[in-house]
Amino acid sequence: MEKDAAMTALTLTFVNANVRSVHLPDGSHVGYLKHIGTVWKFKAIGYDATGDVVPGGGPLTDRHNTLFTEPDAVEVSARLGFIAH
Repeated sequence: MEKDAAMTALTLTFVNANVRSVHLPDGSHVGYLKHIGTVWKFKAIGYDATGDVVPGGGPLTDRHNTLFTEPDAVEVSARLGFIAH
């Protein structure tokens, strides 16, 4: 698949060399990609009614710990169900 940023439904924001924050198209924060060993792992994040963080929660809780080879927004969007492969 051609990697076209216009196709992505999720965005990745650089945090540091080993972490990217993952956001929905409306800007909502839904998790992180963390470089652990030789893989990138999606870590879901949710928020409760008072705004406290719920690790492993949120709208992508069922995708928590999905593995990736690189922090690519198109691949992450596809594998987490936001765009067709």
